[in-house]
Order: sequence, then C-alpha cells, then structure tokens
Amino acid sequence: MKKIFFSQFTRKILKSVFAVLLFAGCANQLLKYEKVEHLKKIDEFDQQVKIVTPVVSPVVSSGVPVEVPSATPVSPTQSKIGSIEPQKKLPSEPKESQKKKKKKIIHEEVLKPVVSTQHEPELEGEQGFIGRRPLKDPFRVNEKIVYSVTYLGMTAGALTMEMKPFVEVNGRKSYQFQMSAETKSIFSSIYTLDDYVVNLIDYETLIPSVFTLHVRESKQLREARYLFDRNKGQVTYWEKKVTEKDGEQEKKLQWEAPDYTQNVFSAVQYMRVFSWEVGTEHAFRVADDGQNLVFHAKAIRKEKIKVDAGEFDTIVLNPQVQLRGVAKPMGDIFVWLSDDDRKYIIKIEGKIKIGTLVLEADEIKPGID
Repeated sequence: MKKIFFSQFTRKILKSVFAVLLFAGCANQLLKYEKVEHLKKIDEFDQQVKIVTPVVSPVVSSGVPVEVPSATPVSPTQSKIGSIEPQKKLPSEPKESQKKKKKKIIHEEVLKPVVSTQHEPELEGEQGFIGRRPLKDPFRVNEKIVYSVTYLGMTAGALTMEMKPFVEVNGRKSYQFQMSAETKSIFSSIYTLDDYVVNLIDYETLIPSVFTLHVRESKQLREARYLFDRNKGQVTYWEKKVTEKDGEQEKKLQWEAPDYTQNVFSAVQYMRVFSWEVGTEHAFRVADDGQNLVFHAKAIRKEKIKVDAGEFDTIVLNPQVQLRGVAKPMGDIFVWLSDDDRKYIIKIEGKIKIGTLVLEADEIKPGID
C-alpha cells in the first residue's frame, strides 16, 4: 500500500501546519459560506452522543477538587463539541437539605474506586499499568504546549495541544484534549487556515470515544465527527465539507474495529502513557479512514535537547505501522518525549517529499496537579 500511515498521520494531525505544501493558489482569506451553521450540524452523531461539562467543587475535606456533574448542562453556544443533555427539572428542596445532599455526593466521589478494565492482551503488555490505567498518569487539566512548526528553515505555523477540563460522554468521565493549528508568516499569504480537533478519551479505559474536527481554510470548510462504539465494536465517521471547486459534499464511513482502538489524534497522546527505556518497543491499534492499523514505536536512544521551552532529557522514538500483518517503515521520522513521568512531546521531526518538517515546543504549561 503506497499510502503509508505517516502520510495519514501527518495529513490529519499535522496537515493544518503544512497545508501550504498540499495546496497551490494565492488565496489568503478563509473560505466564506453562508450556511456554515448547517455544515456544523450532523444529526445522526448528535442523536448518539451526549456530552456534558461538569463543574468542579473548590472545597472538599481532602483538599482535592472533585468533579460533580452540573445540574445545568452548558448550552450549545458555550460548548464546541457534541450535543447537550436536556436539563431536567427537579423539585425544589430546602437550602439546608441541598447542602447536606451536595456534601454526600462529594464524599461518595472521593471514596469511589477507579474501575479498571483488562489491558490489551495481545499488543500493549501490562508493565506500568493497573488494568488499563497507567500507574503514573501523565495528563493534567489545563496542560498546554505550544509548538512552532518549521519547514525549509522558515516558521510555517503554530500548533497547540491542550488538555481541557474533564467532560462526561454518554455518562462516562472522559479526558478532553484539544489540538489547534494556524499558519504563520509568509505561509499565511499563500494558504490560510484555522483548524482544531477535540478528542474525548474515556478516563477508565483510555479508549477514545469521540473526536470532532473543525476545518476553516482558504479553499475548504469541513466538519467531521468520529464515534467508536465499544459495545458494537464499530467506528462511524461523518464528514461535511464545502470547497470552492465542488461545493457541499457529505461522506459517511462505518467499519468494524477491535477493542482498545485509538484514532489518529488520540495516538499522539497515547504514546505518553507507556514506560519507555532504550530498546523498549510498544504497539497499539489505530482506526482511520475505514482501516485498522497497528502502530509500533521503538525507543532508540536518550538525548538532551534544547528548545525554546527549555532544556530536556528526552527519549527518542522511531515509529512504524503494520497493516494486515505487514510492517510499513515510516522513514526518517522521530518523536522526542521528555524522559520523566509527564512524557511531554518535546519535538517531532519527519522528512517529507521535499525537505524536513520540524515541530518543537516553544512553551509548556504543566497544568494542575
């Protein structure tokens, strides 16, 4: 298969920072479309997915904030993702009774154990995990990393990875990761973009359930939704887009996928949950574009590097992909993770058809411990 995984990986994860390489033209304004709200609405997805943003209680007996589901779900204008559970009317209670009830909920949440499920038996191994939960969770709410992306020695764009506050997806606590990108400097005059993706990963299983992709560029507008239904072992992908050439188009893909499957966006974060030492190899499943792949990575060396965000001891990974049992080398592509419990992605470097694309961390905000 000529279209190897990294072409998909870069096109979908890093596409938004080197789109100038994929498109020709001189447009420097975002494409305008008067039915943009219609484009964002994907009814079938909205009927199956309910996303609620919890509120956080600032005071508990242990001194640790505990998330309690909000009685008033946020409105669609307040949330960029999914559909919102309708508000339920509750009978009024005396204020004193409400206070006691709230304290009881907080106490139960503090004592409630984490329910872990079986770890991937064939690929991932159990080292560093209890069930599917890592012994050391690398993620923190409000973590934010800003990267510069360079091509041919010039700054082509900026990419930001963030972990937003937890949400509930169909009643299950989930990590909320957001990745956004924009072109910079001379590249903006050639091709303008403002893209972001929100990826929701189940807290207990570390399996992504949903991602929503929003693309605003010079020549296209696109809305995409991804849903992995573990009960059915099925992935559904919806897409609506508008281009200057072809107007509005719709696409839907549905295929069976094994349990434990990541998507191309969650794969970036999922690399961070493993324990890495030189010579260590890890693998996990990835579903994308109607296909089921196996992502492999090997830690090849340790290296101290300096970027704008600081100086870091790192461990360098070299990835490859397997499709239908056949390994496909990914070429000269390397990922630098910080050699600590957080495993920040410090740098990604990959050779493309012409030149090398480099992503480096400019700023790291560690988030809330």
